[in-house]
Amino acid sequence: MSSGTLVDTNVVFDFLSQDADWSDWSAAMLADAAERGAIVINPIVFAELSVRYDRIEDLDAALPEDYFVRAPVPWDAAFLAAKCFARYRRRGGRAAAPLPDFFIGAHAAVAGLSLLTRDARRYRTYFPKLMLIAP
Repeated sequence: MSSGTLVDTNVVFDFLSQDADWSDWSAAMLADAAERGAIVINPIVFAELSVRYDRIEDLDAALPEDYFVRAPVPWDAAFLAAKCFARYRRRGGRAAAPLPDFFIGAHAAVAGLSLLTRDARRYRTYFPKLMLIAP
């Protein structure tokens, strides 16, 4: 996959929850990204969103597959996520396992996707060449 935008969990959550501060921005950015190509989510984003749903059917309905393309995390992205995590640990990070953002950023990087997020700081640090769409 080389055309499209991987969407970070926070943007999808803002859109689905009608967040008072971010819903308008997130909806506009999703619409812009959809005009340029596929809107992609991966199992990490799906898992983070699922915390807010009691039934998988409700989450599936909120994320129609004709709008949100579901893509697996590539193996080379998992490897890159681990390398970013090792760098994070060397810089004093305390998490015991790779953070979801590392898998999301690595997926976008190896798949040649843009990343739509409203929290670009970590992505800029660990994926400096990644095309970010952020406020």
